[in-house]
Amino acid sequence: MKITPKISKSGISSYEQGFEDFYRTLRPSLKLWDFFVNWDKVFRNTKQIEIYLNIWNYLLGKPNFDAEFKSLLKQHPEIVKAIPSLIVRDGSASQTFHIIEDISDLTQPDNLFDFSKPAKTEADIEKALAFVRNTGLVKLFSKDGVKNLVDYAIGVEAGLDSNGRKNRSGTSMESVVEAYLSDFTKNSKLKFIPQATPKKIKELWGFNVPVDKSSRSFDFAISNGIQLVLMEVNFYGGGGSKLKATAGEYKGLHDLLNLPNVKFVWITDGEGWTTTKLPLKSAYEHIDYVWNLNWLSRGYLEDLFK
Repeated sequence: MKITPKISKSGISSYEQGFEDFYRTLRPSLKLWDFFVNWDKVFRNTKQIEIYLNIWNYLLGKPNFDAEFKSLLKQHPEIVKAIPSLIVRDGSASQTFHIIEDISDLTQPDNLFDFSKPAKTEADIEKALAFVRNTGLVKLFSKDGVKNLVDYAIGVEAGLDSNGRKNRSGTSMESVVEAYLSDFTKNSKLKFIPQATPKKIKELWGFNVPVDKSSRSFDFAISNGIQLVLMEVNFYGGGGSKLKATAGEYKGLHDLLNLPNVKFVWITDGEGWTTTKLPLKSAYEHIDYVWNLNWLSRGYLEDLFK
């Protein structure tokens, strides 16, 4: 850890003082308004299959379900594509499913259900019906089921989107830091770029940046043409073994980027670090610049360009 002039002016004169201040000012959460549900995404995904769902609405409450199902699918074979959207999936928009038919005999091949193309044959229709019955989706169409499949699909999409909250914490962290950098560089000769690849950095500013893996892309790069600051940012609301590995990774990255006119800054935050304090403390001691959002907001970044 390096004590810059601004850090010193804030009353921090030692590594131990710095870490305790850093640790004390970790944020418990980082929720923006889009944390809960991305409604634009929910309605966009539902709209893509809305016509199909309205055709399926014809089956709601029909007593002779199997016969009506087959008849409807023969008339509109393309609506089979909407079936996966009626079940709570893994969020990957899967259109194909491999199902184990007999758990007592795993030597048998899985049963493949493919909804990526229209059900044009009797076999396709029979498989679609079997899928709807065996997954329990048939209950949606009963007289005690749902009243409108479009409304139901909106609920499914909202549930799927809420599963992305963990990823949104990382996205929120990037959004907060980017907003800070936009303001920080607004009235100066400094420029910054998000998702900065070594190639892009070379083209813009002429710096040759070594990498530890071919896919390395820095969350942000800031430069005045003379100094280059490379920044990685992340937020951890919960603990786990990943945090220990992350701390070790950034120690190695710091050593790799220990070059003239190049500085590496790791902005990390979140109470997840309270369960992994020792690896964080080790990284804090090893890496010159490990800050949280509180420290970033104090203007310490200015010292790196003086």
